[in-house]
Amino acid sequence: MAQKNLKMKAARAEQDLSQDELAQRVGVTRQTIGMIEAGKFNPSLSLCISICRTLGRTLDQLFWEEGSQ
Repeated sequence: MAQKNLKMKAARAEQDLSQDELAQRVGVTRQTIGMIEAGKFNPSLSLCISICRTLGRTLDQLFWEEGSQ
């Protein structure tokens, strides 16, 4: 059921950030970012918001699954 978060990965790449750099900015480990992108970890709402702020995206843009409306 878990889906890879390709939108988050693409947004991170657009900012030219490594997983490690994004992790440092939002206060988690690189492994956490990797697991979110791989769809193996469901981040808390506060972590989602931190990631969105860091990447300049909205929750809808990064975490809303298409077709789940």
